[in-house]
Amino acid sequence: MEITQQCVVALTWVLKDTLGEELDVLDDPVEFLVGGNDLLVRIEEALQGHRLGDTLALHLEPEDAFGDYQEQLLFLEPRALFPDSLEEGMTIEGHALPAGCNPGAPRDALYTVTEIYPEHVVLDGNHPLAGIALRLQLKVCAVREATQDEVGRGTAGTGFFRIQPQAPGSMSLH
Repeated sequence: MEITQQCVVALTWVLKDTLGEELDVLDDPVEFLVGGNDLLVRIEEALQGHRLGDTLALHLEPEDAFGDYQEQLLFLEPRALFPDSLEEGMTIEGHALPAGCNPGAPRDALYTVTEIYPEHVVLDGNHPLAGIALRLQLKVCAVREATQDEVGRGTAGTGFFRIQPQAPGSMSLH
């Protein structure tokens, strides 16, 4: 089956920066809905017409991936607003920021705790890969028609590099 809109592809990948440093490896295939919200547009475009077993090598500039780094998404917040258990690397959903945080901090962002000082905490609302050009090696491990439910939800259940709030030290890009 050829990859088209509204199909599900199972992919593996190796993601590197332009210096060749490995950023993420997905060895076990994960399913993504093409034509939904799971993949970056540039990746969906590149997959069109490919089949089971095909491999692709993509170069993604920041504007095709996770955008440019935005200084205005860095926030310095009072340490006292956060629990003692707060650790660097933890993520906090914007809508769950404690009362007293900067009202200008977008509530639809996901913030990473990047630094903790005695009096302040640095929150970064940028995607961890914002501002970075990426090299992505993809392998198509399976292709199937999407179910009506998947098309309706706009996802096969996994987003490309969707960052989920997690315990410290376990931030995953997929």
